[in-house]
Amino acid sequence: MNKLTFNHLLGIKSLKISDIKLIFETATHFKEIINRPIKKVPSLRDITIANLFFENSTRTKISFELAQKRLGSDIINFSSSSSSLKKGESLIDTVNNILAMKVDMIVLRHPSPGSSLLLSEYTNSCIINAGDGANEHPTQGLLDSFSLNEKLGDLKNKNILIVGDILHSRVALSNIYTLNMLGANVKLSCPLSLIPKDIENLNVSIETDIVKALQWCDAANVLRVQKERMSKSYFPNDREYSMLFGLNIDKINKIKKDIIILHPGPINRGVEITSDIVESNNSIILDQVENGVAIRMAVIYLLASKMNFSIN
Repeated sequence: MNKLTFNHLLGIKSLKISDIKLIFETATHFKEIINRPIKKVPSLRDITIANLFFENSTRTKISFELAQKRLGSDIINFSSSSSSLKKGESLIDTVNNILAMKVDMIVLRHPSPGSSLLLSEYTNSCIINAGDGANEHPTQGLLDSFSLNEKLGDLKNKNILIVGDILHSRVALSNIYTLNMLGANVKLSCPLSLIPKDIENLNVSIETDIVKALQWCDAANVLRVQKERMSKSYFPNDREYSMLFGLNIDKINKIKKDIIILHPGPINRGVEITSDIVESNNSIILDQVENGVAIRMAVIYLLASKMNFSIN
């Protein structure tokens, strides 16, 4: 069996193209399994996984839990709102106490960039980054490209547009890294105030005219405006943002071509995208949700295999 080249999934930057291909191949296998009447493959029934979410999450947390249950692992769910962190305990002390319970793998979401890297240096458990601040969200980047690959085939030289709040988005960075590795052309479209400094160094281009950007692309991944990460206003109001950068039927009709629409969620309908686009035949948003379980099953399974855990 082929092995991953990494021991922790901290970000896409540390992956090789062989890792991505192996994850995609394994996810394809697991996607077939989870669409059968009996969806479980109890390969990891001797492994205990702790889900440590220090930020609110619905889709990612449920997706990881379902992936873990499909693989038959034991699960510990941690809520920071009711933990000793409220009493001043550090992240490392909290995690060490959990590890004392013989946890094999940790899925971590934390508001601080680099938190998963820090944890990997202080523990012997396998760490999976489920989002660290505005840094990376590697499994989302993988599942988005996996979903595009299903619809477009080989992504080499395909034109992929990312629309929305690039400055505060960990999803954007993980998508850029993944798409670059797969040979896609990446363009960004949003207000210039939401473009990170020196982002062009990541082999992307910028187009502030959303209609021109849509005309160029084969697929558009739409990101929400992350107001919870903003300390100031980056554009006048939601109405103006929607008029200039929101996807709606008028803009799609102007380009006179079919493009694939993605959105990692949660969706702010009427701001970055309208309901008719979300529910159109071009939308693969629900495919992303299904593929998220398969990709996370693949990552967990492959990391467990790499770490020589008991695999049945």
